Amino acid sequence: MDGQAADRIREVVLRMELGNLGDVKPVGEGVSERRITFGPGYRIYFGRDGDEWIILLAGGTKKRQQRDIEDAKTNWANYKARKRAETRAKKTTHKPSGRTPRGKEK
Repeated sequence: MDGQAADRIREVVLRMELGNLGDVKPVGEGVSERRITFGPGYRIYFGRDGDEWIILLAGGTKKRQQRDIEDAKTNWANYKARKRAETRAKKTTHKPSGRTPRGKEK
């Protein structure tokens, strides 16, 4: 990728960060694709976490599109699994046992 293409892609990502998603379509399993009409047909793949489109999963060109979509879906599934595990871990470490400590019975 040359410098001009990298600049264009950075510009698109900045616009997305500001809420202008542009030419986006869902590709399945919670993953969306942002097409960039420049060069060999660059694509950015991302997912939605809550109210925000924040997770950049993969990027590529039209030529590798199907492979990139599969990679993005795998990355998204891995992200969600890690997040679920972290949420469960927080719940178990902060969950009161409901038992009264020894020597503190009423």
